[in-house]
Amino acid sequence: MESWFVALNVGVLVALLVVLYGLQRRRLSFSARVFIGLGLGLVLGLALQAAYGAGSAVVAQTAQWYAVVGTGYMRLLQMVALPLVFISILSAFTRLQAASDIGKIGGWVLAVLLVTTGIAAALGIASTLGFGLHQSGLAEAAATATPSADLGARMERVQSQSLPQKLLELIPTNPFLDLTGARPTSVIGVVIFAGLLGLSYLGMKRRAAEQAADFARLVEAIYGVVMGLVRIVLRLTPYGILAVMARAAAISNLQAIVSLGEFVVASYVALAAMFAVHLLILAASGLQPATYVRKAWPALGFAFSSRSSAATLPLNVSAQRQLGVPAGIADVAASFGLSIGQNGCAGIYPAMLAVIAAPAVGIDPTSASFLVTLVAVVVLSSFGVAGLGGGATFAALLVLSTLNLPVGLVGLLISVEPIIDMGRTLLNVSGSMVAGIVTSRVTGSLDVATYADRSRTVEVSA
Repeated sequence: MESWFVALNVGVLVALLVVLYGLQRRRLSFSARVFIGLGLGLVLGLALQAAYGAGSAVVAQTAQWYAVVGTGYMRLLQMVALPLVFISILSAFTRLQAASDIGKIGGWVLAVLLVTTGIAAALGIASTLGFGLHQSGLAEAAATATPSADLGARMERVQSQSLPQKLLELIPTNPFLDLTGARPTSVIGVVIFAGLLGLSYLGMKRRAAEQAADFARLVEAIYGVVMGLVRIVLRLTPYGILAVMARAAAISNLQAIVSLGEFVVASYVALAAMFAVHLLILAASGLQPATYVRKAWPALGFAFSSRSSAATLPLNVSAQRQLGVPAGIADVAASFGLSIGQNGCAGIYPAMLAVIAAPAVGIDPTSASFLVTLVAVVVLSSFGVAGLGGGATFAALLVLSTLNLPVGLVGLLISVEPIIDMGRTLLNVSGSMVAGIVTSRVTGSLDVATYADRSRTVEVSA
């Protein structure tokens, strides 16, 4: 009998996928289809849990079939992410004229990313203290939490490393291994390797202009092919999001989410406050925040639903171009933002967990010395956070272990990770966009007329 129910559930998913395809044929916008898929998936998943129970055999078997679509889609995103980061960084060098240009641009992008990460950490601390989460018993509950085997292995590995060893982990020894995403710091390893290749190209451009021109044409050709592949994968997003959300909602522990609801609310308060800071930065730069929100929304909405900064990279770059950011700066800002200074995953989240965990080891989370140290460690640890799911967990493990705080809290909060990760990813992408816009503004290369042109927005062609 169970097999019949499973077949029925799969049939419902297929029917909803057909509905989404019908909306695509009717030329409904990409962002609208993504959010419709998100909503349909959420409703379907909750309906399955209400009908059968989260732990039932029917839901477990149904989730495996839903994973064919949902997890298959996420694997395609992982497939294109690191090649896209590599070729985007390298093409940024071929589009610029001199090493001084990339140095100035890279310096400003890094400065904005790191400063905003520090601000994000401060807002995470303020929200945690404001909600009184350090007194809520989460730290004590973490002592009895049983993390997954994978998380336990990551905890043990991070705790066994000193700070200098963690910094050395950022430097690639085998770039081809990093292109497979084998290490937690693979993204920044790929960024470093592509950056060094780019510097080598600039040197060759001075010594052998003809060969350098041939190399630049090759890079642009590969960039075009990779972007074509990315567009193919992105077209599957509404379908993949539907299946991902249906599976997640069906098997999620709603009781755990409700019990940790205060932490979820506090997280979103901090995330919303940091997004407001992004808008204030743009306003201080003489730019209209409302125009930014309108043009960036397709990319931000995709980031929210996909929970992947890396998968959002092409939309991120496109949105920056529509906001008047030159191609080279947009590539650098979007690619750097994948692994450095993620405001949500590497800023707010680890800062909140550190404040919650501090009382468990006798540290006053309101002391000035602890707060200054925490913000500094958060900013430093923001290097190398992966742009795919799990980056926030890695960042939290780094910060907590560096400060000698109990890392078990990370395992306790895994149950609410997907819900919070949506908002964190949106904020990460917004932070990289703001870095690109501010850098363009400071260097005098921002096309203000294009920024102000409200008729131009970003879409993914069907």
